Amino acid sequence: MINTLPKEVLVVEDEPLVRMVAADALTDRGIMAWEAADAGEALEVLEQHPRIGLLFTDVNMPGEMNGLHLAHEVSVKRPDVGLIVTSGAVRLTDEDLPDNGTFLPKPYPTEQLINIVEEKLDGDHF
Repeated sequence: MINTLPKEVLVVEDEPLVRMVAADALTDRGIMAWEAADAGEALEVLEQHPRIGLLFTDVNMPGEMNGLHLAHEVSVKRPDVGLIVTSGAVRLTDEDLPDNGTFLPKPYPTEQLINIVEEKLDGDHF
């Protein structure tokens, strides 16, 4: 079966090196990766790029909205967008996240991130 879903992901991480590593790993697999440093920037990028089908966000970020609040906001504004939330500071379960969100604890192997992203982009379970 050929995947017709857009292979675009938004990586939201305030640590530039961590964000770059994740985005580069996705790009190397042929997945378009947009980047944002905080929730406000992420919401702007989502608005500008309707083909983004997946949000990958860290929980701890500067600004008024953390990554968990961002995930909830995105699930309301863009219910078509899948969610992956990561953190090294807190442990969440998938049940703590909006519909069909997935928690990925830090540190994570890049290959594990790619596998989860591909699974979510290829599936129809957003």
